Amino acid sequence: MWRRAAPGLTVCCGLGFQALVLTALLVGLGVSAGLPLGALPEMLLPLAFVATLTAFIFSLFLYMKAQVAPVSALAPGGNSGNPIYDFFLGRELNPRICFFDFKYFCELRPGLIGWVLINLALLVKEAELRGSPSLAMWLVNGFQLLYVGDALWHEEAVLTTMDITHDGFGFMLAFGDIAWVPFTYSLQAQFLLRHPQPLGLPMASAICLINGLETISTATGRKLLVSGWWGMVRHPNYLGDLIMALAWSLPCGVSHLLPYFYLLYFTALLVHREARDERQCLQKYGLAWQEYCRRVPYRIMPYVY
Repeated sequence: MWRRAAPGLTVCCGLGFQALVLTALLVGLGVSAGLPLGALPEMLLPLAFVATLTAFIFSLFLYMKAQVAPVSALAPGGNSGNPIYDFFLGRELNPRICFFDFKYFCELRPGLIGWVLINLALLVKEAELRGSPSLAMWLVNGFQLLYVGDALWHEEAVLTTMDITHDGFGFMLAFGDIAWVPFTYSLQAQFLLRHPQPLGLPMASAICLINGLETISTATGRKLLVSGWWGMVRHPNYLGDLIMALAWSLPCGVSHLLPYFYLLYFTALLVHREARDERQCLQKYGLAWQEYCRRVPYRIMPYVY
């Protein structure tokens, strides 16, 4: 089913989660027919190379397509006149052919579904090596599958994000969607396959509590909330993302920094994105935003930042 959510942007309803379910069914059929899913972890490096090459070729196509796009379809930040810069950021805001929107399709589905598929393959490989998956591996798979399932169930929520409304579709987003997300966000499961961690039920329960803290979505109305979560920090949804990222890393123990790469990377990403949010909110709300910043001085973490 298709619906028009905004002028010039046609999207489909509920297909992200359906794509996840269809992928699960196809993988299940493949495994039952003898597909060696446990062999996938040994192929991650060449697959990452192929994904990067695919993103590059796809970005070239998008750049060439943007040359004939109308001015009204171009992104505000990807038309500097510098071809390398514009290729990286993307010239066209929402490139499509007929009713198929490339950016909306790629924003979540290939990266998130690829991520949980790699996680599953790592879990299967650990079961082959050690007889059964470890509790830590189960936790990482469960936490991240829950996150991916929720994101794809509410796929239409990406329509309010800066990626969709402001950024062009170029190599930056294409590489992130196709290559970066599945192969780096699965680092915790990759680490656990090669460095198994003992994890008892008390610690596992504590980690589950951290991952299950309730978060709230970004307000889309014109009024600025100054109570509840938004009365503590200006971007509580980012704080929730960081808490979840910590919970995903803790099952890997504290003996190595690699499982915490996602947390560190995501912190830097959200701090940068928060700065962009602040500039846009100041332009949009003016004096009201300045007053909000005065009343709520902390951006992401109370009493820290």
